Amino acid sequence: MQRIVICGAAGRDFHNYNTVYRDDAGVQVVAFTATQIPGIDARRYPASLAGPRYPQGIPIVPEAELEALCRRERVDTVVFAYSDVTHAHVMHLGSRALAAGCNFTLLGPQATMLATRKPVVAVSAVRTGCGKSQTARHLAQVLKARGLRVAAIRHPMPYGDLARQRVQAFHTLADLDAAQCTIEEREEYEPHLAAGHAVFAGVDYAAVLAAAEESSDVIVWDGGNNDFPFFVPTVHVVVCDALRPDQLTTHHPGEAVLRMADIVVINKVDAAPAADVARLEAAVVDLLPGVPVVRAASPVQIDAPDQVRGRRVLVVEDGPTITHGGMAWGAGYSALRAYRDVEIVDPRARAAPDIARVYAQYPHIGPVLPAMGYSEAHLAALRTTINSSRADVVLAATPIDLARLGGFTKPIVRARYAYADTGSPTLATLVTGRLDAAA
Repeated sequence: MQRIVICGAAGRDFHNYNTVYRDDAGVQVVAFTATQIPGIDARRYPASLAGPRYPQGIPIVPEAELEALCRRERVDTVVFAYSDVTHAHVMHLGSRALAAGCNFTLLGPQATMLATRKPVVAVSAVRTGCGKSQTARHLAQVLKARGLRVAAIRHPMPYGDLARQRVQAFHTLADLDAAQCTIEEREEYEPHLAAGHAVFAGVDYAAVLAAAEESSDVIVWDGGNNDFPFFVPTVHVVVCDALRPDQLTTHHPGEAVLRMADIVVINKVDAAPAADVARLEAAVVDLLPGVPVVRAASPVQIDAPDQVRGRRVLVVEDGPTITHGGMAWGAGYSALRAYRDVEIVDPRARAAPDIARVYAQYPHIGPVLPAMGYSEAHLAALRTTINSSRADVVLAATPIDLARLGGFTKPIVRARYAYADTGSPTLATLVTGRLDAAA
């Protein structure tokens, strides 16, 4: 019997297990390892999800323990199953597995994508923070305007009770409260709910898909990190970032995702130098001749600009974009730099310990505050850092209504960003054309 360890980050790893290994009598999955997300390794994949072959569930251990785990458990194969890491990172982990005497493998789309009777518009990206979620929301609105019932299915973010999170359906903000969603979950779910789209997520994506199919005419896959979709797409849209033109083929599985694209979006052309936009588009065309390329903008709007003018402002940015996404800052800081009378307050000197550890782990982060919220402790640290800062006001460029979470002593102004076409044909025209052709 093959003894396997799956290296992951509470997402692709569980999906690979559920679709490929759970019912394979020739395989024993001895453990998952965990990385990227703090606090997800001190738990077990529960028996209710692991299936009858694993009555005690499956342990989840830190990735740092990989070599010792492989030797102790006589592991045959290490399966790599997480995203938005450099190609070098993947092979360094592969080298660790090989040195421990193991095979090293990755599962591809054909083995792990689920088929559905509904059309699927999948939105992926070459990196975290390219703008895939705003693109997914835009396309969901386009489809809703055609009279279709849209189900947005989000890439997994099960950072809490895995058994309770097996299948999640959200229709209102109250549903998010009842599920005790983290900031990271709310960042992805709230904007869809505000636009009237039902959101589905969870751990067991065959069951998630079945739930979504019951109440929808079309599914929008809102991808996470730069992973490829969990479902077979009818049309696959892949987003690139004009602010990172040199990261088109540098990360896994972003390069694979790009090579799978039916349509490529070059986003943030309004913020990037024209030369970088042209260079990125030329690289896409060279890599994918004949695949349509759309240029898009990501305009930022500050809700109440008079409340930030002449003030000391602390900027809160989307967490994943500026942590493992590698950006020094995001939309909020970029928008605020246009206001010459604003003093941007650097939060790093007064960061609470949990936030200070994030800055230490990701030293590329600039004078902004990542909206870390994987746990109540993170949220408490976020509140402490904001409340103890020198700022007069907070500019929240995270997609959620931060003030709604309560406990902040500073006024909070929101910065919102959205998808915008900058040419013709539009993304909506290309996507609906492909859907109509496939019908």
